Amino acid sequence: MSTQPFSPESGLVAAATDNIDRLVRWADDFPVDGVRFADLTPVFADSDGLSSVVAALATAGSGADLVAGIDARGFLLGAGVALTLGTGVLAVRKAGKLPPPVVSQSYQLEYGSAELQIPEAVDVSGRKVLVIDDVLATGGTVAATVELLRTRGADIVGAAVALEISALGGRGKCVGYPLVCLRQV
Repeated sequence: MSTQPFSPESGLVAAATDNIDRLVRWADDFPVDGVRFADLTPVFADSDGLSSVVAALATAGSGADLVAGIDARGFLLGAGVALTLGTGVLAVRKAGKLPPPVVSQSYQLEYGSAELQIPEAVDVSGRKVLVIDDVLATGGTVAATVELLRTRGADIVGAAVALEISALGGRGKCVGYPLVCLRQV
C-alpha cells in the first residue's frame, strides 16, 4: 500500500496533531521526580486518535520494507504503520524479554540507563527500516535502536514519533537519517 509523503501541512498530520493535543495525558514526576511523562495511551484508546497517528506516521516510511517498533508503545504504532505500508514489523524489546540469542544495545535515559534487544534470528541486513516510537524525549532510545539495527546491516530510511519534547534536545542525537515528529511541545 502506498502513502503520501510526509508533509507537516497535510490533512493526515493535522488530524493526528489535533488528536494528540486533545487526548495526551501529562504525568508530572513520573517515573521519577523531575520527569514529565507524556502518556499517549488515551490517544491509542481512541479510534480516531490511533488511526490518525498511524496514518500520519506511515507517511514517513516511503521505501521501507520493515518497521521497527520500540518497546512498548512503539509496538502499537509500529504494527499499525507496518500494516499501512504492507511491511513486516520488528519488535525492539527491553533487555530480558526475548529468549537468546539476541543482539543488544545499551544507552542512557534521562533518568538512568537501559538496553534494547532484537532476536539474532531476524536478519535485518540490507533491509530498509523505519523506526517508530511514541515519544522523543532525550533521543537515547531512538538513537540506540538505529545503532542496533545499523550494526546488523540495516539501512535506516527514517524514524518517526508521535510527540517530541523539544526542550530535552533529543533531536540532536538523531542524526544521519530523516526524523519525523508529528507534534512538538
